[in-house]
Amino acid sequence: MKILAIGRNYAEHIAELNNERPDEPVIFTKPDTALLKNNQPFYYPDFSKDVHHEVELVIRICKEGKNIQEQFAQKYYDHIGIGIDFTARDLQQKAKEKGLPWDIAKGFNDSAPVSDFRPIADFGDINNINFSLTIDGEIKQQGNTKLMLFGFDYMVSYLSRFFTLKKGDLIFTGTPKGVGPVHIGNTVAAFIEDEKLLEFEVR
Repeated sequence: MKILAIGRNYAEHIAELNNERPDEPVIFTKPDTALLKNNQPFYYPDFSKDVHHEVELVIRICKEGKNIQEQFAQKYYDHIGIGIDFTARDLQQKAKEKGLPWDIAKGFNDSAPVSDFRPIADFGDINNINFSLTIDGEIKQQGNTKLMLFGFDYMVSYLSRFFTLKKGDLIFTGTPKGVGPVHIGNTVAAFIEDEKLLEFEVR
């Protein structure tokens, strides 16, 4: 499986990082070794001093497709979960200043904790889903899919122009405002609506 991720998909997050608002989705990838499951602890890497949390809804591809038309995109994903796009912000900033790729800052081991998934059918309106992240019980990020610049169907259609989507692939759909650092000893939790789907320690 592969992990595809959408950057700069919430306007207020774009503003907080002083980034340019994109005309098309900003795409990056994470290797499968970034995946962290079953609420296992996240071990703070020794190569960074500024790892940030970015909570995101994650959709799971259910069948293979490429060049998918947007009106048919919903047939290609069937479950939704929540995940953290951990970002080594210091490494990312250093790479950006030099105009270099920032794969290491996004794709390092265990940088993609992901919850269990829920059927899309459990959600009445996928364009109005609330989600949030807490650290040690304090809310740090809150988002709603209605605030996305690019919706799920558009993302699936757009990505399928460049990558053949396969069953089991995951798409991280972008983070709302409020990103910030995590520290050893923190407990990170993530929710869809009021259901806690992800909780783990930073060690």
